[in-house]
Amino acid sequence: MNAFWSMSANTSRKRTDSEDKIAQGEQRTSPPRAPFGKKQLPSIPKNAVPITKPVSPAPSAQSSNGTHASYGPFYLEYSLLAEFTLVIKQKLPGIYVQPSYRSALMWFGVIFIRHGLYQDGVFKFTVYIPDNYPDGDCPRVVFDIPVFHPLVDPVSGELDVKRAFTRWRRNHNHIWQVLMYARTIFYKINTVEPLNPEAAVLYDKDVQLFKSKVVDSVKLCNSHLFDPPKIDDPYAISFSPWNPAVHEEARERMFAHKRRPEDLKGLQVSGLSWVKPGSTLPFSKEENSLQT
Repeated sequence: MNAFWSMSANTSRKRTDSEDKIAQGEQRTSPPRAPFGKKQLPSIPKNAVPITKPVSPAPSAQSSNGTHASYGPFYLEYSLLAEFTLVIKQKLPGIYVQPSYRSALMWFGVIFIRHGLYQDGVFKFTVYIPDNYPDGDCPRVVFDIPVFHPLVDPVSGELDVKRAFTRWRRNHNHIWQVLMYARTIFYKINTVEPLNPEAAVLYDKDVQLFKSKVVDSVKLCNSHLFDPPKIDDPYAISFSPWNPAVHEEARERMFAHKRRPEDLKGLQVSGLSWVKPGSTLPFSKEENSLQT
């Protein structure tokens, strides 16, 4: 007889009371099995502390975190750490950001504008990241002082980020792209569907008056550059006036970072071009040694 059928036949007998108790105990203590082929997320430790949600200037709609909801703060923390690493690798020109000490969902930043209509402008801002990132809406950028710009709300100082990111796509859109967009608006002015209609009309119909308003806006922002941060956070970006006793040493170190004569030891510096004049033939080592 087949072994399987013989085993099935033997198990068809009536169980004793002790066997029933053992079987019931096994059913109570054995963990539930997942369906075949379906991955399960790891359990969250009991002592887990969620990431603190920052105080946003405007309420935003809350939604579930989709497939990654059971990861809780761990998946969110990993995503934000990966995003900040990407920002560092990009080396964004004129942009500096620092995550908040109190909440990883809030980043402090500053943009330095080096040319164009907003030249010499130093604009501090705050990035508010949704607590269901990266499955939710795009991060928000709010300037500390509203900048006179068609895409910046003149009251709240919020930048129209959704214009560039109509639908935030996970693993496709990143926070460094939002930061680059916040910098680009000062070099490429867009007046379509503005948040500041006055700025848009002046830019299209009276550029000189628009420039005058921009200059006043830049001066206003720079005049408040040394104000204490609006949010009490040890990692908030702050500026202080020039103090030789504090800043001179750092300044000297930066200027002395150039290559000094002792740094050139061991390097062959001939002062000659790598290419012969009037030709495309490079100098050879043999020819250099004969000339010297």
